[in-house]
Amino acid sequence: MDHSNRIMARIVLIFYLGLIAFACFGHFDKLPEMSPYFLGIPKDKVVHFLMFFPLPFLMWLALDKYTTKAWHSLLFMIGAFLVGCLIAAATEVGQYYTGYRTADALDFLADTLAMALCSLLVFILDIAKQE
Repeated sequence: MDHSNRIMARIVLIFYLGLIAFACFGHFDKLPEMSPYFLGIPKDKVVHFLMFFPLPFLMWLALDKYTTKAWHSLLFMIGAFLVGCLIAAATEVGQYYTGYRTADALDFLADTLAMALCSLLVFILDIAKQE
């Protein structure tokens, strides 16, 4: 990826992190009521999964430049996953202190499951890129 594309990927990553903050801390009291489940799964867990799924991929696009060996890729994706977990944990702790949102360990679980799956897919993609 050339320099201008990497800069654009970093801008997209920052914008995406802002959207996560907005989604996690915004007031959404006036939205219409909907069914609380999608295919038997609570919709808020589906939203958390979808919200955090692209994070490892965006981090890879924005930051990965030096993974020339499989172990480099593995270390990068573990690091990206752990940073994503810190962000997810921070949003849940932050929601606890807002007074208008609640913290939920299952939201954190949905976030980490999404990032783990995406990290695995990006790891496979990065290994294929090296061959």
